[in-house]
Amino acid sequence: MTLQRGFDITKSQQNPGDVPVVSSGGISSFHDTAMVSSPGVVMGRKGTLGKVFYLDRDYWPHDTTLWVKDFKGNDPRFVYYFLGTLNFLGMDVGSSNPTLNRNHVHPVPIVWPSLPVQQSISGILGALDEKIAVNERIAASADELALTLASSERWEKRIRLGEIAALSKVQQVPQEMSDDLVDHYSLPAFDAGKAPERCSPLSIKSGKFVVDSPAVLLSKLNPEIPRVWDVVPDNSVPSLASTEFLVLVPGLELSTHDLWSVVAQRKFLEVLASKVTGTSKSHQRVRPAEVLETEVVDPREFREVGVQIRDLAQSILVARRESKTLATLRDTLLPQLMSGRIRVKDAEKIVEDHV
Repeated sequence: MTLQRGFDITKSQQNPGDVPVVSSGGISSFHDTAMVSSPGVVMGRKGTLGKVFYLDRDYWPHDTTLWVKDFKGNDPRFVYYFLGTLNFLGMDVGSSNPTLNRNHVHPVPIVWPSLPVQQSISGILGALDEKIAVNERIAASADELALTLASSERWEKRIRLGEIAALSKVQQVPQEMSDDLVDHYSLPAFDAGKAPERCSPLSIKSGKFVVDSPAVLLSKLNPEIPRVWDVVPDNSVPSLASTEFLVLVPGLELSTHDLWSVVAQRKFLEVLASKVTGTSKSHQRVRPAEVLETEVVDPREFREVGVQIRDLAQSILVARRESKTLATLRDTLLPQLMSGRIRVKDAEKIVEDHV
């Protein structure tokens, strides 16, 4: 394959549209013009090294990425999976900001299968990813319906957010934890698809909030980009959240999705965006005290639809838990298929049982 550096574009240069602009951490915004036709494979070049993304629609690869300019007749989805197995951290040539040079990637020696084998492997792993995508569409539709049921246009009574939710401020320094895995709820993880990154605490650089019970995570950074996360921690591993989130614990016998359905309302988020402080637009924040003083719809107003909202929350939880299981299976099969430790036919049978 031939890798090419992406194209620079600032937020101010972007026009409203549906073309994804792919930065080193994933889709960061949308524009009205594409620079590359799909299918596409993009990986982080600066800041976040080696993270790989597959695009099934025309896109704009940002200057912070490398994109595959020429697949040389290979299966694009297989190329995506293959690149995801490589560790590029040892190729960092940046002084203060991690940077990947494509000229250092091209000479790397690899073992490469024939096109039919590529297509078989990408078909197996692609089936898992497609099921995950279906689950995400189910979750997104349920989220949208919950927001409609709790819409501020339907209910009149308002209440201060601080009357129905409390802030949890318990912090943990990850480096002081045992070297077991943790779920890290971060802004990039939210933007990548609302799944926490399961990683070693030693890879997390600064103190984080502890999330040890169901909560709503609300980003205080740049609220013009709404990030509201209804979180039910996996009790099998500790959960940590970026301190750029506010950890809101519901009160008044509310569920987290009751709280989420009022905090994620467009009008509430617009009010927060009007209360930001800071000179740099991309790093503006809203103060926690301002958030708690802001009015939301009183969720006690919609008790009759509360059961529906909670049923929707359960369907979302089921879909996302299944997606987590499928993603774990995909990530387990990926290196085994690439190395030949598991045969394609055996992997096909395993996947058939899950999809």
